[in-house]
Amino acid sequence: MSKWGIAGTGFISHAMLGAIARREGSEAVALSGRSAETRVELQAQYGIRTGVETVAELAALPDVDAIYIGLPNHLHREASEVALAAGKAVLCEKSLTTTYEDAKALVDTAASSGQFCVEGLMYLAHPIYQTLVDVLRSEDIGELRHITGFYAADIWQVVNPAGKGTLYNLGCYPAFLMQMVVQAMCGEEVFSARDLTAKGNVNEDGNICDAAVSVRFGNGVLASLHSTDSYGMAHEFVIATTKGTIRFDHNPWLPDAEANGFTWRGYDGSERQYSEDAPGDAFDHQLEMVEASLATGLTQAPRPSPRIQDSLEIMRFLNDWEAACA
Repeated sequence: MSKWGIAGTGFISHAMLGAIARREGSEAVALSGRSAETRVELQAQYGIRTGVETVAELAALPDVDAIYIGLPNHLHREASEVALAAGKAVLCEKSLTTTYEDAKALVDTAASSGQFCVEGLMYLAHPIYQTLVDVLRSEDIGELRHITGFYAADIWQVVNPAGKGTLYNLGCYPAFLMQMVVQAMCGEEVFSARDLTAKGNVNEDGNICDAAVSVRFGNGVLASLHSTDSYGMAHEFVIATTKGTIRFDHNPWLPDAEANGFTWRGYDGSERQYSEDAPGDAFDHQLEMVEASLATGLTQAPRPSPRIQDSLEIMRFLNDWEAACA
């Protein structure tokens, strides 16, 4: 049984607490948050016996094994480091931080602590992504040539502006999937050998709200990503190879038991559809992954979930994307 402390009382903590409530291998035993009223409400809703104000108090509780960091992303480094220093495993909601320097410091802290630490890209824990990796590594789909990713959600008014806008709230989703595809089809070293150009628009809080990036990797593979938090609710992810395309049939970032899958369409007219009969949503599978990792003594997640070095590479990519939009 993994006993969880929840840092933060916002909407994302509800998603995590819901997954914990559905799992036999996990229990939420404590939470932290600045508002005593909100803490009491959340404790009553999910049957949590202990509520404290700070992450330090949460990390000091002896009956907490792991801490979920559900705070705004500019607070992730400090909160994660407090938890790791106290000997707790950490599941830190994306994005890991908002700067490469903070991400590198957090990664170094995690390595020296010997504790499990993973960034919460929950969708990558769904079994459909292991299926995708298996397909990408098969010889009959050809060589990778181009990736297109798009995520739009009108959320900028309800997110903390200190979180630095769409790149760190939404753009990280297609960025991580792009990274996984490049690694699976081209090798581990290819993702960091790249050039990029980007354009963006800034909203009234001073953050980038619309951003587009074009990438050329050292092996000639091209990619185009677009992220916006200023309009819409839309998503797209397409992988083009020398023999055909893979296109997601549902929202790639929110797979569940019924809405998950992708379609291979060969240039020769062939077509294959893939899906997984996997009860639960992405948060359920993420929690299952963490439980299994803790039970086997791992200090980082297995692929397709992001390893800690993958998270560091993506933070560098997001910072480069942001800088190129200026």
